Amino acid sequence: MGDWKNIDKVSLAQETKEVLKTHGITLNRRLGQNYLIDDFKRKKIIGFADLSPQDTVLEIGPGIGTLTIPISFKVHKLVAIEQDPCIAHILKKRLEEFGSGNVEVITGDALKIDFPVFNKIVSNLPYQISSPITFKLLEHNFDQGILMYQKEFAERMNAPVGSKHYSRLSVMLHFKATVELLDKVSPQSFIPPPRVDSTVVRLVPKKDRKIDNFFTRVCRALFQHRRKKAAKSLLESFHEIGDLDKKEARLIIQKLNPVLKEERVFKLTPQQILDISNNLKHLLKQ
Repeated sequence: MGDWKNIDKVSLAQETKEVLKTHGITLNRRLGQNYLIDDFKRKKIIGFADLSPQDTVLEIGPGIGTLTIPISFKVHKLVAIEQDPCIAHILKKRLEEFGSGNVEVITGDALKIDFPVFNKIVSNLPYQISSPITFKLLEHNFDQGILMYQKEFAERMNAPVGSKHYSRLSVMLHFKATVELLDKVSPQSFIPPPRVDSTVVRLVPKKDRKIDNFFTRVCRALFQHRRKKAAKSLLESFHEIGDLDKKEARLIIQKLNPVLKEERVFKLTPQQILDISNNLKHLLKQ
């Protein structure tokens, strides 16, 4: 491996602007191309990952290598998935310049590509794919992820029951992962500045991920009307769960636990929602 210490001779902001100018690149905020230019935040993110020479790291949306290059000198291997072919080409050239020979760059859509084996993920995720990419990641076993999300999304990831941020995402992730909010990042830490604040999150998969597709559908039905009572919410969105007419659905819902079906959705704990799901599955014999 090469020596990347020369990367600190100019500020990360200056370095990023020079690379983009040299290659005639104009970043597209709509595509989630917001590049980190705060070196202090970059060092914190990499530090949170607790990297070692035994690690194989996955990075989604590496851009021009802001995280990729310094991480590559700390780990066994890094796999970077970049959707923009032009940016991927620049990244490959920069990796060659810095002697980062242990990085595999894959050009394509991370939502459509099969992930290689990895034990850690470190990424400034494109915010428009935050939910689907998180759940795709959690189909894999890994030690931990250090991930950048939009602040509002991060707050929903582990929101307490009854809070304004408590949502279907909160419930789903309760069963799938441990979520820890690590650090706030302001729009001024990026170019171009996003219109939202960001949050760095530690994501650790749980070993016993006991939910299935039926539970996902029940969750979706409930949270389409989060402030209504569970029975009413289920009735209005039963099409998400099964192919029954309103009369048949009402008869099924009447058989649910009377305490749970009369509670408002945003006050139901994840375990109570799982109980509702299991009861519905039994009643529908799925």
